Amino acid sequence: MPSPWTRLREDLRAALENDPAALSRTEVLLTYPGVHALWIHRIAHTLWNGGMHLPARLLSHLARFLTGVEIHPAATVGRRVFIDHGMGVVVGETAEIGDDVVLYHGVTLGGKSMQRTKRHPTVEGGAVVGANATLIGPLTVGENARVGAGSVVVDDVPADAVVVGNPARPPGETSKAESGDGSDTSDDDASDPGETDESVDAGDADGAVGR
Repeated sequence: MPSPWTRLREDLRAALENDPAALSRTEVLLTYPGVHALWIHRIAHTLWNGGMHLPARLLSHLARFLTGVEIHPAATVGRRVFIDHGMGVVVGETAEIGDDVVLYHGVTLGGKSMQRTKRHPTVEGGAVVGANATLIGPLTVGENARVGAGSVVVDDVPADAVVVGNPARPPGETSKAESGDGSDTSDDDASDPGETDESVDAGDADGAVGR
């Protein structure tokens, strides 16, 4: 079990590595709400696992007020996770987030069942979820996968894959489906973040995630 100081240094380094606008550890320490939300969540998660459910919920509510990020205290969050900008991120009770995951603003890891069971997404290590993407249900986003900005994900995403659109699919499949006749119209699509540009691939999807 790494010490709290080790985790803190990892968090600061993750922000510097994933956000080119971050200029120093001091800046991240003092001004990054996504980082602050993760720190508060760790305390709330410890309280929740210790059976102190109401204090844990109150602390997560305070984190939402201060940072704009809502993480249920029962959710599992790995190491070196980075929440960029933070505002509007919602992480449900049974969600699981692996190590080295990046979430952009407005991401929702939501549930679709009223049963007290696993009902929220699992995002495996190294995955990137773009701005305002919505992931619904107990699906799995595989390791190093990328979910484009504004996508709605209702099925599993394989490791190393890129998906965009509503419902989210690989870029080429999305373009063909939208053409209505199976032809590929990706050359006519805009390349703005969150739109379905077939040029997006697993090696270069920064435009898709909406940095």
